[in-house]
Amino acid sequence: MVMSEMKLVIVIRADLKLGRGKAVAQGAHAAMGALRDAKDRWGPIGCDMLDPWDEEGRKKVCLRVDSEEALLALAKECDAANIGHYLVRDAGKTEVAPLTPTALGIGPDFSRHLDKITGGLGLY
Repeated sequence: MVMSEMKLVIVIRADLKLGRGKAVAQGAHAAMGALRDAKDRWGPIGCDMLDPWDEEGRKKVCLRVDSEEALLALAKECDAANIGHYLVRDAGKTEVAPLTPTALGIGPDFSRHLDKITGGLGLY
């Protein structure tokens, strides 16, 4: 593994049994929100930090958790590690109740940092 390798991790709650389209939409919300949060945390160097991610092909991985508690715990770990992230809380117009946490976007950041938080999760 290259030490500078970067990625963005999308974590979706499998216990909700979301339809394919809904899961994709929640993942997209998570990715876009995480990107915005990462830029805010990086401050003035934010755009420069994205260059390696861009050059490496904007790697993304989609993982799963099996409960709301697990998703919220990941968000807390990201806060503690000062890693950009975004928790999606659904509007509740289709498949789940309003404000249900459905997905979490983490990064983009160095893979070695993200793997400490998400390395034990399975693919979605």
